Amino acid sequence: MEKILEVKDLHVTFRTYGGTVKAVRGVDFHLNKGETLAIVGESGCGKSVTSNAIMRLIPNPPGKISNGSIRFKEKEITRLSEKQMRSIRGVDISMIFQDPMTALNPTLTIGTQLVEGLQQHRKISPTEAKAKALDMLELVGIPNATERLKQYPHQFSGGMRQRIVIAMALICDPELLIADEPTTALDVTIQAQILELFERIQESTGVSIILITHDLGVVAKIADRVAVMYAGKIIEVGTKREIFYESQHPYTKGLLNSVPRLDLQGEKLTPIDGTPPDLFSPPEGCPFTARCPFAMEVCDNVYPVTTARSDSHKVDCWLQDERAKQLLATAEK
Repeated sequence: MEKILEVKDLHVTFRTYGGTVKAVRGVDFHLNKGETLAIVGESGCGKSVTSNAIMRLIPNPPGKISNGSIRFKEKEITRLSEKQMRSIRGVDISMIFQDPMTALNPTLTIGTQLVEGLQQHRKISPTEAKAKALDMLELVGIPNATERLKQYPHQFSGGMRQRIVIAMALICDPELLIADEPTTALDVTIQAQILELFERIQESTGVSIILITHDLGVVAKIADRVAVMYAGKIIEVGTKREIFYESQHPYTKGLLNSVPRLDLQGEKLTPIDGTPPDLFSPPEGCPFTARCPFAMEVCDNVYPVTTARSDSHKVDCWLQDERAKQLLATAEK
């Protein structure tokens, strides 16, 4: 399959009065054309920082991309000037930010906000821009689009505002859409509608999607592949089926065990004990060691090598080492 985005050894740091926060530490992943990749993990694991790095929206200072490569098609994003990035943002790569309630300008009509980017990037007439805006509102399922263009954000519900934010992100026909927690502030009924909308849009436009979330229900609905992130690193990646049914990393299993299941009614959820490590001074070895029930001495001192279980399924865990497997087999006897 054709790769539209490839991230290699990405490091993002933030300098503060207390020291340097190593927010993203050697992240590797790729996205194929027309695919949905979900990046999942606890709050603070580096998901949003990774997505902002792709858009080159890391505020400098205090943050910076300290190392690594972000390659979008034939362009190396990390080497582009701010002027060059402005011609890519919203045109080739668009982003849906976390909170739809604050993503829109309360002083401007929806129509003004929709056509603003279109006229700036596409250099089309106001009439053509308005026609495109109407088409986008209809695509995202907002009825009576002509009247709605004249209204302000406070005249829309949360779900409607999220649809408008999606329309704004898609109006210039981007090839890559980054959706950062697009359903967090919405109730479950509206969440389902938004996820169905993503599926419809991808079918009709062929856009590639990176979905940032901590909700595994959302992942199960629309993702093709899943990257599990913890303490600034991607520790397991695979197809949706591989992650949900053949997960190998103890953290991934812990995430799945902490989600309610309809086939296990009455059973208590199993939380992951402990807290993530301090990224001012991240551990030398596996960052999950302090919380892992299977931790060994090597886990604390050496970061595990990546084990490929298939072409699509890779995991960073010492339990995949043959010596650990033999040790566990002996202990079970």
